[in-house]
Amino acid sequence: MGLTGLRPRSEDKELSGNIKHKLDKKLGFYAKVRDTVVALAAKKAITKKNKVRRRQKKVKAYDLSSLSEFLPSLDALQKPPRQTEFKLNSKSRKQLVVKEAHQLKAVLNNETFKLDPLAAIHQHLQATQPVEEVSRQKKTVKTAKKSKKKTTKSSAAQSMEF
Repeated sequence: MGLTGLRPRSEDKELSGNIKHKLDKKLGFYAKVRDTVVALAAKKAITKKNKVRRRQKKVKAYDLSSLSEFLPSLDALQKPPRQTEFKLNSKSRKQLVVKEAHQLKAVLNNETFKLDPLAAIHQHLQATQPVEEVSRQKKTVKTAKKSKKKTTKSSAAQSMEF
């Protein structure tokens, strides 16, 4: 027990220079981390504001509500939905076959069909299918251009024969 007191206690002695240096480095590192976190949070807030501004600009760019007064109403444009998209299972298939059979019997028993079948079919199609004027005009323009090209080719060939 006589050897006590040979080494100085750390409590008695103030922090040595090496320990002070390490502690200062740690505190400096933590301060840099704190500053970086604050800077990143601020940057994130700025980018969020920019994104919101961009979205608002896009919304303004696509805002066509002022043109709605010139468009026709939706009620006039809506057509009744077609029933072509129905589930075809065995029950609905049987019902369809029965329905088509009744229609076929009615057509075969029709007097106009018995007299002239092609004329009756033609008359039925004219009554049920609307004729599209626009598509006919487009076709006539295209065929007119083609016919003009053919006539110019044929006239050039005739002039060479002389």
